[in-house]
Amino acid sequence: MTPRVLLSVAGVLALLLGGVACGGGTSQAAGSGHELRVGYQRFGALTLVKARGATPGETWSLFESGPAVTEALKAGSIDVGYTGEAPPIFAAAGRTDFRIISTSAEVPQGEAVLVKQDSGITSFADLKGRSIALNKGSNVNWLLVRLLDKHGMTMDDVHVKYLKPAEGRPAFDSGQVDAWIIWDPYFALAERPGVKVLADATGLAGNREYLLASPEALETKSPQIKQLLQRLREATDWGIAHPEERARLLAPELKIPEDVAKRALARSARPVAPVTPAIGAELQRIADGFTALKLIPGKVDIAGRVDERFSEVLR
Repeated sequence: MTPRVLLSVAGVLALLLGGVACGGGTSQAAGSGHELRVGYQRFGALTLVKARGATPGETWSLFESGPAVTEALKAGSIDVGYTGEAPPIFAAAGRTDFRIISTSAEVPQGEAVLVKQDSGITSFADLKGRSIALNKGSNVNWLLVRLLDKHGMTMDDVHVKYLKPAEGRPAFDSGQVDAWIIWDPYFALAERPGVKVLADATGLAGNREYLLASPEALETKSPQIKQLLQRLREATDWGIAHPEERARLLAPELKIPEDVAKRALARSARPVAPVTPAIGAELQRIADGFTALKLIPGKVDIAGRVDERFSEVLR
């Protein structure tokens, strides 16, 4: 990072977000203590696992975003949860205890900066002095940092409005903000005539997915977590090999039209992968960048949260 930085679509969206609580909405009843409690978002590899059928002994809780997943981990209401790369860093800074047990291939096309076609904005540099909406602590937070760096700008050069997806979309549609940085499937839902993609994360951010687990669950529910990871790999491989069937299966689960699901999945569904020291180093660079910008308090050892005990399941 350079010193410059270091110093009715609305209806469909309502359905997509319906029933989601910031701190933890549940799609099934709370576990008895012996069940594996899984936190997921409507989009991501775990969604396909759920759509293909949860196994006995699991409960699944639905969340709107990665930060909400990590809040549930901190509260002890889930055992494992799926997020992007930034939420674990913010969670670690907030003293949430967890381990990172799997990841995915990079998904840079799965998040983007959206602007209106008639806005006159042709490059990210044109957003200087303008307003940008994004979800604080999510992957798009890191994409903003990288875009500012690329264009020789700082956080002081733009007006950032931290809005959750349910708030960001109407703010963008109504012109309350000039740009919206968002991820799939909200990204795919917002693509329509009059909206253009200003930039995505290609060459800037990996935008990987991560499965986080509580230390207690790793000790007491390791066989169940291993089984979940096996199913995660199988479901992901099946989906990549059968994109048409995947879209048909997931559209009802995602509560979005099948063509939207197909478009989002085509660019955002990637193979699951084991965590490695290199993945830890990648996350550490992001964490150090957030620390330098004072977006998190002090240095965070995120590389030390990487746990390779299930790597053989994912190779």
